[in-house]
Amino acid sequence: MSAEIVQLVEHAGPYLTTAVGAYGAAVLTRVEDTAADATVTLGQRILRAVWRRGDEAGRAELEQVVNEAADERDESYSAAVLGRLLRRALQEDAGLRAELSAMLPAPTAGSVTITASGDRSIAAQHIGTAITGDGHTAPQP
Repeated sequence: MSAEIVQLVEHAGPYLTTAVGAYGAAVLTRVEDTAADATVTLGQRILRAVWRRGDEAGRAELEQVVNEAADERDESYSAAVLGRLLRRALQEDAGLRAELSAMLPAPTAGSVTITASGDRSIAAQHIGTAITGDGHTAPQP
């Protein structure tokens, strides 16, 4: 497997799991919402690109994998399953590699990707106090 494919899968993975986590199995058919989070939208675009380039069997497999990932509570398992499918698709289709390379933001050295999805989700590299939910007050120093 080429380093390019490994890098693309690693870079696309968080977008895929966030999109599936947000929309579930409907991620393949959902129309983009103008208010949708950019991470979810990019993950959805990546999945649609794989869908468009697949044959009937490939589309059925993608749909099955997305359904399983949407039902799975373990995000690391979902990421692994989606990543395996994406790796295979990228190995078989140089055009898809080019399309995803153009779609994904260029990784920067030392960059960190942090993603939150869902109501009251929090994502931060460094955080002091974070409170979600109703009826909470911030601790007083």
